[in-house]
Amino acid sequence: MSKILVKEIEELKLKMLNMFSQVIEAVDKAILGLKNMDADLCQEVIDNDIIVNKQEVEIDELALKLLALEGPVAKDLRFILGCMRSCSDLERVGDEAVNIAQSVIFLSTRPPLSFYDNIYQLGTKAREMLKESYLAFTNLNSELSLYICRMDNEVDELNSYIFKTIINLMLKESPAIERSVECMNISRRFERIADLSTNIAENVVFIEKGVNIKHSCQFDNRK
Repeated sequence: MSKILVKEIEELKLKMLNMFSQVIEAVDKAILGLKNMDADLCQEVIDNDIIVNKQEVEIDELALKLLALEGPVAKDLRFILGCMRSCSDLERVGDEAVNIAQSVIFLSTRPPLSFYDNIYQLGTKAREMLKESYLAFTNLNSELSLYICRMDNEVDELNSYIFKTIINLMLKESPAIERSVECMNISRRFERIADLSTNIAENVVFIEKGVNIKHSCQFDNRK
């Protein structure tokens, strides 16, 4: 590997880690905004999304330049491709944080509903998966990536429980329908953040081992 490619890959990794930090901060603020019904904090999430979008463009441009000019092979090639996939996932996580923030702003001026704590719990699980995906990417840790994949099942189960709870409330209390719809939106967005974190974990396995485990996370026999 040429010295130029080594330097450029280090720059690419640094840009990825910076994007991770920005997106994790957005999700943290969205969750804290939900917990405290803090509209101002949620507005920060919305206003700062432009930073994440800019980071995605910069990473894509650098990755494409490396592919075109440096002729990377093997693990270097997989790393560049994995960065392109993961930065797209991170940008979508940022979008989900914005959607959550918008719903929280709506709910912040209205009476609370009984299942807010369940949604907050879902959010903390999704955030944990995102932070673990950051660590997995930083260290190219496939074992941690598989752990993240298994966590996704817990999030799916909690999301299903929340949806059933919300639907039952909507059937009983029609005045709560508008707020309930926003809560369903938040729950769905958190579940999506968990899915995107799983995507990143799958990308890490691809980078490290050259194995595509998309949609399965089961390239070994561990459960």
